[in-house]
Amino acid sequence: MGMSIFNLSNAIMGSGILGLAFALANTGIILFLLLLIAVMVLSIYSIHLMLVCSKEIGTMVYEKIGEQLFGAPGRAIVFASTSLLYIGAILSYLFIVKNELPSALKFLMGKEETFTAWYVDGRFLVVIVTCVIILPLCLLKNLGYLGYTSGFSLSCMVFFLIAVIYKKFQIPCGGLELNATSTILSNSSAHEDMCKPKYIVFNSKTVYALPTIAFAFVCHPSVLPIYSELKDRSEKRMKLVANISFSSMFVMYLLTAIFGYLTFYDKVKSDLLYKYQSKNDILILMVRLAVIIAVVLTVPVLFFSVRASLFEMVKRTQFDLRLHILFTCFILFFLNILVIFIPTMKDIFGVVGVTFANMMIFILPSAFYLKMTHQDRSKFTERIWAGLFLALGIIFSLVSVPLVIYDWVKSGGSEHGH
Repeated sequence: MGMSIFNLSNAIMGSGILGLAFALANTGIILFLLLLIAVMVLSIYSIHLMLVCSKEIGTMVYEKIGEQLFGAPGRAIVFASTSLLYIGAILSYLFIVKNELPSALKFLMGKEETFTAWYVDGRFLVVIVTCVIILPLCLLKNLGYLGYTSGFSLSCMVFFLIAVIYKKFQIPCGGLELNATSTILSNSSAHEDMCKPKYIVFNSKTVYALPTIAFAFVCHPSVLPIYSELKDRSEKRMKLVANISFSSMFVMYLLTAIFGYLTFYDKVKSDLLYKYQSKNDILILMVRLAVIIAVVLTVPVLFFSVRASLFEMVKRTQFDLRLHILFTCFILFFLNILVIFIPTMKDIFGVVGVTFANMMIFILPSAFYLKMTHQDRSKFTERIWAGLFLALGIIFSLVSVPLVIYDWVKSGGSEHGH
């Protein structure tokens, strides 16, 4: 049971943690806390629906649940949602490489943070890392030892949280240098206002908060595989695993967001780590390198799931080397193009959060449950709750998608890392 909790915590934890301080800055502490609690509780409820469906249908494969209830379209929707969710996660990981590797290299080369050259350009570096490290690993026929990198990834994020808490007490208000802010500092009222935490905030970036939180909590493709390996398996034990895992990640997410926000306040970026300067700071360099290594090694793990889903969709059961290489190269090429041209990390969190994370958390579990129990009159109350849950997911998409598009049109995505 302990290993199941560890595995599910690994599945929950991801790059979404880097965007939570930005979400808090654009909602305020109280509103952010309410949203974080709400998404955690709703995610646990959606896992409950998944477990009930799995038990009733007699399978622990999410795609087979979709196929049993909705036929081939149900299977295709689960495949597509899972694959595109993983692609969104891979994009966020590659974006971390694009954002963080230049700063780490500048530090190791002894260059100033403002130093610019083609070989420290994040767009160039993400292509090099993809070709030299990620592509060879993705071309392997099976995962092997890479399956164990999730533990290292979780350790890196714990290390990141410790560094965020520690740096809060070292970095001056807003992370601004004294000589660069003499004008602001001379105006004590402006300085106090800038360094005063806000509890409820509404602005054009508030729309990204809920998708970012949803992206941070989504882990649903991993729930049934973990459930299938749980010793003395029962629905009750798996619910306990989910409760402990989500509660642990809730605490970790809340601490990261609070301390990240209280370090930079309104100056926080959508990639929290981007705000920390590596200059003469070994701790931040170590955090950067640890996170970069973790995400680079995690990309192939997710990529294997995406490619397997694609092969399943085209009904390829036998290994075909040419298709294996072609699919791998094409997908990585496409992902690199997206990473190069996507201006900010909040765009990734926003799109994936309002679409595929929403599908996995809200829409699919509730739709499956309603379909499964449509002739069971004894489940009337449960069906009402599931129906409300489905309606909530649909409303979330209908409201959030237009607002995200409106913000894109209005801002043009011009502000780097914000």
